[in-house]
Amino acid sequence: MIIDRNTKRFTLHEAASINIALERITHNRASIVFVVDDHNHLMGLFTNGDLMRWLAKQSLVEMKQTLSEIINRDFIYASVGDSPEAISKLLNRVDYVPIIDSQNHLVAVARHRSPEIQIGSFTIEEQSATFVIAEIGINHNGSLERALQLIDAAARAGADCAKFQMRDLEELYVNAGNASDASENLGSQYTLDLLNRFELPPEQMFQVFDHCKRQGLIPLCTPWDLKSLERLNAYGMPGYKVASADMTNHEMLKALASTGKPILCSTGMSDEPEIKESISLLQNLGAQYILLQCNSTYPAPFKDVNLRYMKRLAELGNCFVGYSGHERGYHVPVAAVAMGAKVIEKHFTFDRNMEGNDHKVSLLPDEFAQMVTAIRQVEESLGSAAPRQITQGERMNRVNLSKSLVATVPIKRGETIRRNMIAIKSPGRGLQPNYLPELLGRISKRDMAPGEFFFATDLKDDIPRPRSYQFKRPWGIPVRYHDYRQLVQNAQPDFLEFHLSYKDMDEDYTKYFDHALDFGLIVHSPDLFRGDHILNLAAEDENHRKRSIYELQRVVNLTRELKKYFTASSKPLIVASLGGFTQDGFVELEKIPEMYARIADSLREIDADGVEIVGQTLPPFPWYFGGQLFLNLFVSAEDTAQFCHKYGYRLCLDVSHSKLACNHFGWSFKEFVDRVGPYTAHLHIVDAAGVDSEGLQIGQGEIDFPALADQLNRVCPDSSFIPEIWQGHENGGEGFWTALDRLEGLL
Repeated sequence: MIIDRNTKRFTLHEAASINIALERITHNRASIVFVVDDHNHLMGLFTNGDLMRWLAKQSLVEMKQTLSEIINRDFIYASVGDSPEAISKLLNRVDYVPIIDSQNHLVAVARHRSPEIQIGSFTIEEQSATFVIAEIGINHNGSLERALQLIDAAARAGADCAKFQMRDLEELYVNAGNASDASENLGSQYTLDLLNRFELPPEQMFQVFDHCKRQGLIPLCTPWDLKSLERLNAYGMPGYKVASADMTNHEMLKALASTGKPILCSTGMSDEPEIKESISLLQNLGAQYILLQCNSTYPAPFKDVNLRYMKRLAELGNCFVGYSGHERGYHVPVAAVAMGAKVIEKHFTFDRNMEGNDHKVSLLPDEFAQMVTAIRQVEESLGSAAPRQITQGERMNRVNLSKSLVATVPIKRGETIRRNMIAIKSPGRGLQPNYLPELLGRISKRDMAPGEFFFATDLKDDIPRPRSYQFKRPWGIPVRYHDYRQLVQNAQPDFLEFHLSYKDMDEDYTKYFDHALDFGLIVHSPDLFRGDHILNLAAEDENHRKRSIYELQRVVNLTRELKKYFTASSKPLIVASLGGFTQDGFVELEKIPEMYARIADSLREIDADGVEIVGQTLPPFPWYFGGQLFLNLFVSAEDTAQFCHKYGYRLCLDVSHSKLACNHFGWSFKEFVDRVGPYTAHLHIVDAAGVDSEGLQIGQGEIDFPALADQLNRVCPDSSFIPEIWQGHENGGEGFWTALDRLEGLL
């Protein structure tokens, strides 16, 4: 049982409409709202069941009707002062019990333990991020200014919460906090001396809490005595931390539970029987709590940390668990997250050499930021227990590194496929070896030469074939030198888009062209050049930037040479990923304009006479031959459009890349296309899913192509396009033909 005094999410005014009530029920995930008047008097309740009973009686449904006319006024409730046992018995009959005072005010809601705990604006649940606490405590050493600076640093480091401590020394100590008491032992004298000098008065503590809120941090505090708890509760603290020293202080636990706020309980200094006793008390009181594994030595030896005990705590408390660490470094908290911790607390300071024990086990701001980054990476890597699927990076590496079924002899169409006709060879461009049994005995639907790959369509009755297509805008297909002739035999695209590799840059291209072609020409620059050089015109490293300019100039020169073979091309486009990637994370937003400026400067150094260079929109997590990086430019619609407007360039809108960006950052894909559409010269049309699954076949991802086509026909009706399906060229271009079949009539 939980007695929740945060009733706001459960309540609505009696004048609210049924529509609003349904929205609140959906949001609070409780299937119930309690209806109150202007003075918070409980008038009744409204549930999904009440709605269904009301609907059954209506001949004409009016969802704007007010709740006061239809609420259930006959309900089970409890009164303030009722025992936890009595309230718990009521929960055997209903899921939620309102608790009212003598004036009929709603003061709390009793409910069964739910799989979430709300601390301020942060929801802790099974799939939520870890709640990371920067324990500032008294590391401000009595300086309000330093306390505010520590809060600023904690916010920059990525903390969710900044936590402090409050004591009324006269209330707390038997000697009224007398630091000069000669009868105290050495340890107490040392502690009292620090506290007398370093405690901030309550008024300044409230300023500290207010500053936390301004910085986007949730303030928490550990009350060391009942008078401090009274002050904190009057302030409106959203939750409390119980110090390890108070885990056996049942009077304090009762007082904390009576606030109805979530309680984070450190279990250091307590053995298991004491922990079980406190858990039983908290459960009987209906408290919301999380147990934190902790070893209360400063610094704690690694051998005493015992992270595995978190699992035992979760079983004992039937609750979420976390870790409050006093060991050196931050690798133990990161490991705790991997083991299920939903709360991490680490001490935070500017200088470990300052006076006070807590400083010695604290993290510096940069270290805390590194811990937060590592925690978020571990959270991301934990994933789920859903059935495993191949990631996009793995698909790319599987093509390069795995094996396929290939023909060993000439096979005629109509011939039965036998085992001696098949070998298992690299690379993995075709049908995986485990499909061998399904391939044996089938009738070949095509002629095959030795070394040709078998594909999934060889296990099907129909294979997509090229034909004449009708589109409202110029369309083409991606090609390479070695396959363009085959791909255009039975289709008549308006242009060919040559996707160059760095090996193609050194190839004698003239051997592939013996006459002029009645097609337009677009060239896609390589991303990767010899020596693992990734094109990056925004590179801070001047050598890298100069090399990128050199390589893109080579692409321009080659395009001008190829142009003579394409009679329908006047000014070929060159599509390029212009750069802006980083290896370990996204850059700060303030660096973005200078990175775009370096790209503009780099482009001005290139002789692009006779061609037009168009940067393509990019995904947040690009794949470069099986490895993932972070992209900072041409990802956001706003700064991409600003670049085009400021420097006078057009774009290739890759809808797959931009859909991934919108998914990751929570942007509207429709608004993205509207913003960059007017600057779009060319389109890469392909599906996408999640944040990094690009290159999917049309209809296999998340893009609504009929809606997208209507939008593109409005914002960039003349832009050319290709279906850029990953591995679409295999098996005679079957991926391209399938995509064009599905897009015909839309674009």
